[in-house]
Amino acid sequence: MKARYTKRVLIGAALLTASLPAAWTVNRARSVVEPAPMEGILEAEAVDEVNAVVWDLPVTRNESVEWWIEFLEGRNRDKTQVWLEREGRYGPMIRAELRRRGMPEDLIYLAFIESGLSPKAYSRAAASGMWQFIAETGRRYGLEVSSEVDERRDPIKSTSAALDYLQDLYGRFGSWYLAAAAYNTGENRVERILRERAGGAKGADSLFWTIAPHLPRETRDYVPLMLAAAHIAKEPAKYGFAELNHQDPLEFDVVWVPGASDLSMIARASGVELSEVEELNTHLTASRTPANRGWSVRIPAGTRLAFDDAFPELYRASRLAAAQPAASGAGSAARSHRVARGETLSHIAKRYGITVSALRSANNGLDPRRVQVGQAVRVPGGSAVASAASASRYHKVSRGENLTVIAKRYGVSIRQIRAWNSINGSRILPGQRLRVSA
Repeated sequence: MKARYTKRVLIGAALLTASLPAAWTVNRARSVVEPAPMEGILEAEAVDEVNAVVWDLPVTRNESVEWWIEFLEGRNRDKTQVWLEREGRYGPMIRAELRRRGMPEDLIYLAFIESGLSPKAYSRAAASGMWQFIAETGRRYGLEVSSEVDERRDPIKSTSAALDYLQDLYGRFGSWYLAAAAYNTGENRVERILRERAGGAKGADSLFWTIAPHLPRETRDYVPLMLAAAHIAKEPAKYGFAELNHQDPLEFDVVWVPGASDLSMIARASGVELSEVEELNTHLTASRTPANRGWSVRIPAGTRLAFDDAFPELYRASRLAAAQPAASGAGSAARSHRVARGETLSHIAKRYGITVSALRSANNGLDPRRVQVGQAVRVPGGSAVASAASASRYHKVSRGENLTVIAKRYGVSIRQIRAWNSINGSRILPGQRLRVSA
């Protein structure tokens, strides 16, 4: 048996020796080598470091967080995808400001759950914008909230105000979890519950879970939902969001214009669609700059030179047109508007760029409560203003918008939008073009 084994080894060795020259000639250019074990380990670690999920808030994954993960990847899936894609537009700006302040970048997910990162978001509690400020808190942190400007809807200024507020809350509670809870329900309530349920202790994120059962339901879910959003956003493919079409980062040029400049004129000067300028200036609620003061307006990046060339002449022409009625007498300085269903004097005044008092004066002190459908209302302001106002306007529907939001933005009723667009229900689609004026 041993002799037979020895014979096989000798034959195999002879065959191998005989084949070496030919094999070496053919294969020397692609000879296979085995990498050193340590090199392989180091390379694997380097790949892991590149792909590692990084947190700068405490990582929690408990039953409550799991429930919200299932919600975001399940029932809320379509909206979650929109929010994840929208992070491409506003995420770089928010993260840069968080880094500048030395704050956790994961706080971006507070805005994620507040508004889906939409500057146009509006809640039943009258909170507005990406960070969902109510008017009083917005003003407290330096945001203008007026009939012409609502800076809660300005993604840049509202981000600065929100981070000021969060820093104040962190200074008070010493915990980002508690600061987030206080952002949602108010600092005094969180302080009172800490006093009642935790002996007034502060400074530990674990205290949130201690007092959570005693917080309002929305606040109890607030931190878990924020953490769930972070888990998904950090590893979207893991949760089925493998094909995200991230929006382009927010970029723009800034131009300075006189008061009461229409955004439509600014768009013409820039050579772009009105919707593009409106999208960059969601805080200008009347589609024009405030009266009686200059204003900086954002226009699409790369359009500044075109604007500088065209705007001065367009602005001069608009001023001349506005002055023309005064020189031509009262007879040509007014037109008639027939009241549509759902319209008020406020709607009509906003549409023609005049005040309600001017509208009432032109109609013998018309009582706003007695305006009727089909009634002819005299509109002062001249043919130039009337013709500009009478041009129909259109709005391109963005993801997450509904008829309520669009109607509020243009100062018209939902019923009017339905009538102008032959819509029976409330279903509208992203990209759909809607008529928003008569």
